Amino acid sequence: MKQLDLSRNNFGGSLPDCLGNLSSLQLLDVSENQFTGNIASSPLTNLISLKFLSLSNNLFEVPTSMKPFMNHSSLKFFSSENNRLVTEPTAFDNLIPKFQLVFFRLSKTTEALNVDIPDFLYYQHDLRVLDLSHNNITGMFPSWLLKNNTRLEQLWLSENSFVDVLQLQDHPYPNMIELDISNNNINGQIPKDICLIFPNLRRLMMAKNGFTGGIPSCLGNISSLSVLDLSNNQLSTVKLEQLTTVMFLNLSNNNLGGQIPTSVFNSSSLGFLYLSGNNFWGQISDFPLNAWNEWVVLNLSNNHFSGPLPRWLVNSTFFRSIDLSKNHFKGLIPEDFCKLDQLLYLDLSENNLSGDIPSCFSPPSLIHVHLSENRLTGPLTHGFYNSSSLVTMDLKDNSFTGSISNWIGNLSSLSVLLLRANHFDGELPVQLCLLEELSILDVSQNQLFGPLPSCLGNLTFKKSSQKAFVNLRYDFPSRPIEKAYYETMGPPLVDSMSNLGNDFLLNFTEEVIEFSTKNMYYGYKGKILSYMSGIDLSNNNFIGAIPQEFGNLSEILSLNLSHNNLTGSIPATFSNLKHIESLDLSYNNLNGVIPPQLTEVTTLEVFSVAHNNLSGRTPERKYQFGTFDESCYEGNPFLCGPPLQNNCSEEAVPSQPVPDDEQGDDGFIDMEFFYISFGVCYTVVVMTMVAVLYINPYWRRRWLYFVEDCIDTCYYFVVASFRKFSNFRR
Repeated sequence: MKQLDLSRNNFGGSLPDCLGNLSSLQLLDVSENQFTGNIASSPLTNLISLKFLSLSNNLFEVPTSMKPFMNHSSLKFFSSENNRLVTEPTAFDNLIPKFQLVFFRLSKTTEALNVDIPDFLYYQHDLRVLDLSHNNITGMFPSWLLKNNTRLEQLWLSENSFVDVLQLQDHPYPNMIELDISNNNINGQIPKDICLIFPNLRRLMMAKNGFTGGIPSCLGNISSLSVLDLSNNQLSTVKLEQLTTVMFLNLSNNNLGGQIPTSVFNSSSLGFLYLSGNNFWGQISDFPLNAWNEWVVLNLSNNHFSGPLPRWLVNSTFFRSIDLSKNHFKGLIPEDFCKLDQLLYLDLSENNLSGDIPSCFSPPSLIHVHLSENRLTGPLTHGFYNSSSLVTMDLKDNSFTGSISNWIGNLSSLSVLLLRANHFDGELPVQLCLLEELSILDVSQNQLFGPLPSCLGNLTFKKSSQKAFVNLRYDFPSRPIEKAYYETMGPPLVDSMSNLGNDFLLNFTEEVIEFSTKNMYYGYKGKILSYMSGIDLSNNNFIGAIPQEFGNLSEILSLNLSHNNLTGSIPATFSNLKHIESLDLSYNNLNGVIPPQLTEVTTLEVFSVAHNNLSGRTPERKYQFGTFDESCYEGNPFLCGPPLQNNCSEEAVPSQPVPDDEQGDDGFIDMEFFYISFGVCYTVVVMTMVAVLYINPYWRRRWLYFVEDCIDTCYYFVVASFRKFSNFRR
């Protein structure tokens, strides 16, 4: 046997010893399994005929020295990704291997080790692909790797701890097509001769470092360059018109500024442009768009652009993502935006936009829309009506009016609904209960009224990664290793070569959602957003009792019903909220006692029932309730017990009623029964007096004489008092 492919199964345990008997084996791929053990003591050490070995995505322990394979003179391809790196004793350093590798990957180790670059690489001269990314390797940029390996085509050193300036060898490397040194601590200026050293680059990624100064304009002269990512640095100068030959350009989060030339938007090559977090300014509404342009992503957020929104965006039907947030755009949302049929992501938040949302605006593929913090008005009539794919609808901090339309229940994929700080009125539609994916609901600071829909208690709050990521799925393929594989291994008999690629994949961008919980506004994104769930109905005019069904929201993390007109008792079913971290019921008209069962909720970090009409003893100070101070209970004069100053009398304690959910007891006195009884008694007394006076003429005359005497007495009293007051003033 010469080639054995066991990849992409669910094998576990140690590698079987019998593998060591396959003395003719040239290719072994065990990637993407659950194999364990240190490969230094595995049967792999006996397979000296191996040319190709892939251990990626297992639970192996892999020594950085590569000592177990020093005698494998035929080894050309070695791949270990997502395993555990282990260091060898210093006695094994500086071992000279017999192999000359073509492809070497030692990346994404499961434990950060602060290691140096493996010593054996000093003796490698035929490398074409080297991947040491995601290892926290320290030291200066290893320019000697380029000097020793003149045939190097791809060098991936991202997510390490390289420091100091970027020093390159002073002669060209025409074979280098991809360099990734992003997410390190490299500083200083980008070498001005980088275009001469790497004249045939296809991808250059140097994001998340400390580069300063200008961006070399010569990068636009590299005709093969398709991906340039210099984001998250401190660069201050750029000539954008000289970089329009690339397809993917990311210069976000630098110190760049100025106006954007027309040629940038009119480029026939540029399709992905990220300029967010800079100081660009001016209007972009009048730029023409090349008929051959295929824009996919445009991100100009967090700059100083002004004027109306650009209508020319609709001339490209390929747009998947548009982010113009945090600028100074003003005016209406153009009806032309209704033509963006393929749009997945739209963010126009934090501008000065006004007017209605066009009723025709309802892209069928739209997944995330952010229009918050503008001056948008009018009711939500038909906008988004057919957006059945919508996952996030963020319309907070505007001036929308009218009721929340019943068609909201048709948005079957909706997971995040943010309508905070508008002028919505009417009742909360029960159609919200049809949204099985809904996990974050914020309708606070509106004028909504009526009872709370009990069916909201049926929401399940599932974990969803769809609400956390914008999935664009755009590949920039690169397979330069194929030629080396054919030269070394011949035509592939198995599929192992396909596992060696490291394509630049524009897969997703993280969503950021602002939601109020624990008395603060937090920005949730990524994996944290996937798990976040909450309901905020505060600062409205909701009335009636809190539905017992809200106790079924066992997965909810935050519930805010404060600043309403809710009555009745706190449901004892709230003890079922086993994951809740923030519960705010303050500023309502709740009465009765606080259910003692709430102490069973051990996840609470913030709890408030302040300013209600609650009575009785505060919950026992144990678990999380031992951490809540007096402010959580203030404004309830009939509450007693720690941490309040009011002490509960011994004889009063047993008589305190405990809320019975089935009987619906609301406290000491049923106020509704009291008002009815008082009204009936008053009416009976008055009618009795009228009947007696009508039937008995003697008592009727006595009653009239009595009334006449009272009137006379009051008259003479007033006259006498007036005379005395007049004499006093004289």
